[in-house]
Amino acid sequence: MADYDLVLKGTLVLPDRLVPEGHVAVRDGLVAALGQGEPPGGREHHDLGDALILPGAIDAQVHSLSQKNQEDFIWSTRTAAAGGVTTIVDMPYDEGNLVCSAEAVRGKAAHGESQARVDFALYGTIDPEEGVKRIREQVDAGVVAFKFSTFGTDPRRFPRIPAPLMADCFAAIAPTGLAAGVHNENDEYVRAAIEAVRASGITDYRAHEMSRPPLTELLAMAEIYEIGAATGCPAHVVHCSLGRGYEIAAAYRAQGHRATVECLIHYLTLDSETDARRLGGRSKCNPPLRPRAEVETLWRHVAAGNVTLLSTDHVSWSLDRKINPDMLANASGLPGLEVMMPLFIKGALERGVPLTWAARLMALNPARHFRIDHVKGALEVGKHADIAILTPEPHVFDASRTGNNVVGWSPYDGMTLPYRVAATYLRGDLVYDGSKVNAAPGNGRFIRPPASRPLRERAT
Repeated sequence: MADYDLVLKGTLVLPDRLVPEGHVAVRDGLVAALGQGEPPGGREHHDLGDALILPGAIDAQVHSLSQKNQEDFIWSTRTAAAGGVTTIVDMPYDEGNLVCSAEAVRGKAAHGESQARVDFALYGTIDPEEGVKRIREQVDAGVVAFKFSTFGTDPRRFPRIPAPLMADCFAAIAPTGLAAGVHNENDEYVRAAIEAVRASGITDYRAHEMSRPPLTELLAMAEIYEIGAATGCPAHVVHCSLGRGYEIAAAYRAQGHRATVECLIHYLTLDSETDARRLGGRSKCNPPLRPRAEVETLWRHVAAGNVTLLSTDHVSWSLDRKINPDMLANASGLPGLEVMMPLFIKGALERGVPLTWAARLMALNPARHFRIDHVKGALEVGKHADIAILTPEPHVFDASRTGNNVVGWSPYDGMTLPYRVAATYLRGDLVYDGSKVNAAPGNGRFIRPPASRPLRERAT
């Protein structure tokens, strides 16, 4: 009888080292053994040669329901599977439904379990008119973190949380051990900058970056981290496009505060000088793309360990929402789930950044951050056998040809990627075979933190 259900051999990418000629063995959906050299027997065995074997990615920031009758979990998790992403963490700002109560969390979890092809976790938030009273019930319902914003995109769906209420929220969250994640743009400054851009008559690709200058981010980050320091709540900035922001976060950590910061794959890939000019509205995101010099600075922060998590802030707007010649009139946000892992590998190889950061930033650290590392986040015995296989196959990405995304466009169309996602395993089952997603809707599970747990090392 074979010892294991599945054995994969290749180069293991672990958070602290690469293991050539390594292997991972799976039994009953869990990682059962890791090693180097001659692998053990298995009912299913694949010698993958020089392929990379990574832990399945955890995308810390996904918007599956931002546009009604558009993406939903049925498509976001299909895209995720095709990208080597085995768990998505979905944001609470759904069109027509702010996820701010236990009832809303349970309803969204049930909806997700009926559609999802890979696993998912959920953020919660608050209704500013209700204040903090529903925070504890959302924790009990299984959220992995809370999300707020210093900028008000929409008063009902994506509201601004003013500083006094933010402090109350952080204080209520602190005893739970969960993190408070915040969208970092100073509301007053952004609105003033938007008016200045409109008065100038500039409407092309330049308008968006001009409407959100660097200080809009940096002032908000200082506010977020100071509130975290005052309340003892883990304070997390959910996206930062500026090197200075990572310096600010590192300074707070050096002072002993729990201050974490997330980078988005588009900030490591696209710039405002070339890519925003080329893409127009299809490049619009908040905060905006920055000059190429900032892109390279962010890569240095990755290598220095100043980035906590890497995610996509994925949202698949229909193309009609992204092609208005007036840049400010377009919807904000980019799809990225299908190519986050290959894009990071590409950028790391080009800059000599160790590939170990892929396992750390897209798996281990997100699992720790969201308190789901009891089952997720590592090729480690006893954890879910969530595995991504990337093979060295240079190819030009074209979202319209893959069939794995609902909108058929991507800001990364036309880019040559050196590695391809050749397979994705969720709990030991093949959910993507390199050409098609095999997992049916309903295959994914709602993942939540345990009710109680021992103290763990924090994300670094």
